[in-house]
Amino acid sequence: MSAFVYRLSVMHKRLDDEIRRELKRRFPDNIRLLRLKKLRLAIKDRLYRIAPLPSGG
Repeated sequence: MSAFVYRLSVMHKRLDDEIRRELKRRFPDNIRLLRLKKLRLAIKDRLYRIAPLPSGG
């Protein structure tokens, strides 16, 4: 695994953690959640373009 892919994976996990933490709040900030989810999706898309998962068919 390259260092770049590793850093993207770490960022994806951190965003997951932040989203979970925000959802556990009594009054989650929907704007912040939307921003975090968009960032997480962008990172996921970038990871997939770099190293697509093998199709299991």
